[in-house]
Formats: sequence, C-alpha cells, structure tokens
Amino acid sequence: MGSSIIPLLQFGIYFIIAIMVALVFVYIYLMKPKTEKNERHESDETIEDSKGNERRIDQDYGRFVGNLTRESVFEFMEFEEIVDNMIVRKNGSQYIMILQCNGVNYDLMSEQEKISVEEGFVQFLNTLRFPIQLYIQSRTLNLREIIDEYKGRIDNLTIEIDKIEAKIAQAKTMGNKALREKLEFEKRRKINILEYGVSITDYVEKLSSNKNVLQQRTYVVVSYYSAEIGGGLEKYSKEEIYNMCFAELYTRCQNIASALGNSQITCSILDSEELAELLYIAYNRDEAELLQLSKSLDAQYDSLYSTGKDVIKKKQEKLDQEINIAAIDMATDSILKADRKKQIEELEFAINKEEKIKQKANELLDTYENQLDPRVFKLAKEEIKNNGSKNETPQIEEAKTPVNTTRKKVVKRRRRED
Repeated sequence: MGSSIIPLLQFGIYFIIAIMVALVFVYIYLMKPKTEKNERHESDETIEDSKGNERRIDQDYGRFVGNLTRESVFEFMEFEEIVDNMIVRKNGSQYIMILQCNGVNYDLMSEQEKISVEEGFVQFLNTLRFPIQLYIQSRTLNLREIIDEYKGRIDNLTIEIDKIEAKIAQAKTMGNKALREKLEFEKRRKINILEYGVSITDYVEKLSSNKNVLQQRTYVVVSYYSAEIGGGLEKYSKEEIYNMCFAELYTRCQNIASALGNSQITCSILDSEELAELLYIAYNRDEAELLQLSKSLDAQYDSLYSTGKDVIKKKQEKLDQEINIAAIDMATDSILKADRKKQIEELEFAINKEEKIKQKANELLDTYENQLDPRVFKLAKEEIKNNGSKNETPQIEEAKTPVNTTRKKVVKRRRRED
C-alpha cells in the first residue's frame, strides 16, 4: 500500500509544477500589453481639465501622417489663389471680393440720427439684387503700424524744429527782432506738439504689450460665379472670363459701398495682401498673434534671398545728404547777401530821393526867380544846397518862413492879375 501511494504523490507534484509553469506564462502574457501601454502613456503629455482632473493626450493624435503635397494643402484651404484683390475658388468658377466696413457709434447718436441710419440700412437691403455674406472677425489689435506712424511724425517734427532753429539764427544775424520772436513762438509750439507725440507713442507702446486688446471687424463677402455670365462659356477664353467676373464683382462692391454710405458706413475693398491676412487669421487663430503675416512680408520670408543695400545706392544716399547740407548753407548765405543788397538799395534810394527833392525845389525857385528878390532867391538856393546838414538845421527852419510868405504873396498877386 505504501508503494502505491508514492507514484500518486509524484504525479501530484508534477501536476502542481506544470500548473505553476502555466500560470507564469499566462502572467507574462497578460502583463506584456500593460507594460507597452504604460510606456506609451509615459511619452504622452498630461493636461488638467476644467474639473482639475489630469488626463493624458496621445502625442500622435491629430498629426499628419504621410507626405504633405501642394494639392493636399489647396484641398484643405478650399481656394486656389488670391489675385487682383479676389479669391478664386472651385477651379476658377467662383470669384470673391471682400469689403471691410467701418462702423458708427450708434449709441452716441441722437434719435434723429439713429432713424437716419436705420432708414439707410433698410434702403441698402432693398437695393440688393445678389446674395452677400456678413463675416465678423475678432483679432488682437496690432498697434505696430500705429506706433511706426507716430514715430514717423515725431521724426518730421524734429526736422521742422531744426529748420526753425536755423531760421532763428539767421534772424539774429540780420537783427530782425520781430521775425526772431515769431520763430521762437513757433519753435515752442512745435516742441509742445513733439512732447505730446512722444508721450502718446509711449502710451501706445505700453498698450500694445497687453494681449487682451481685441478689435472686431465686419466684412461683406460678395461672390460671383462664372456661370452667371450665361451659356456659351466655351467661346470665351480664360482671361476674358476672368475680366468679366472682375468687372461684375467690382461693380457690385461699389454699389454696396455707395448704399451703405447712406447709413454713414464707409467701406473699402480689401487688396490681395489684406485678403491673405484675413484668411491667415481665419485658418490660424492661435498662431496669428505670434506669427503675424505682415511681419513675415516685411522680413521677406517669401523671397529666395535677401540682400543689403547696393553700394551705388549707399553712395547716392550719402551724396544726397551732402547736397542737402550744401543747399541749406547756400540758402543761408544767399539770404544774408540779399539782405545786405536790400539795405544798400534802400540807402541809395534815400540818397536819390533827397537829390530829387533838391532838384525839384531848385526848379520851383527858378520858376519864380523873376518874382523874387535877388537876395532872397540866392539865400533860398543856398538853403536848398545845405539842406540835410545837422549843423545848419536851425537856419533852415528860420529860412522857411520868408520863403513861404513870399510864395503866398506871389500866388495872391497872380490871382489878382488873372
């Protein structure tokens, strides 16, 4: 009986060992996918949702897999090209122009003005004979162009102040006090404007650092299909169809702008660059603030290469600067010389005037020579000759009385004879 129990025990041991080995293989098989899953999750990013719970995002989620071709990009963007202020879609069968509208402060208007705006808008809707779309886009306000414009004005003011200072120096040299005071007043006025412009520029630069400054723009989208031309398109060339569509679209946009003008709304047709910026922001809402299209165009990212200024152009700019400086010096010298000549001419005119007065006085005396006493005539001649002398001024004043008296007597005698 003991010998029969031993084989049973051995069989039981072998069976238990076999079960354990099988369990080990099953465990390894079950743990292998979990390990790969954990490794994949370790490479993923974790984010917090609105409730504060962390969840993982697969890094490969949403990534483009494959070769990105030109055709696939055009299929995604749903338009072929932007040319001559138009968006071309659907293989040249649809053409789009976009009007940018500048709104009015409706809330600040009086009741009569509000009624006028509303009636104008109703009239605009009644005049529509083709479909339009209204598109509103909110974008971060780009103050870079405004800041550049302010800085340009500041530079112009600085140049004007320098010119006024040069004129003040000329006025001091000529001794023209009235002109100098006038120029100094103008200089103070320009300096006040300059200081105000600098403060405004600094304020706008600080305002541009705030990313929450948004601007809402309203657009009117006008479409035209080549099928609207009518049948027989095959007899027209592609360029002719393009020209007819452009003319019709432009006419429609002008009509819309004129009709909206009754509501005090001004409109302007977007050019090709503005259309590209509009679509760029529409397709890239997040990156549009950092990678602005205008900055890319200014940096010439669309060029094959960028170059510095040509050597000849640099020499030309230097030569122009030297010419400007020499022209200013020449103008200053010419003004001073002209002022001297003017003073000399005035002095000569004053001298000639005195000579002419003496000549005229002598002619008058010669006319009345027969009617005057010879002694009086001789003294009058001497007085005329010595007229203007400082030392003999009292004698001249004393001699005026007899001459005038004699002249009155002669005039009365002639009247009696007549």
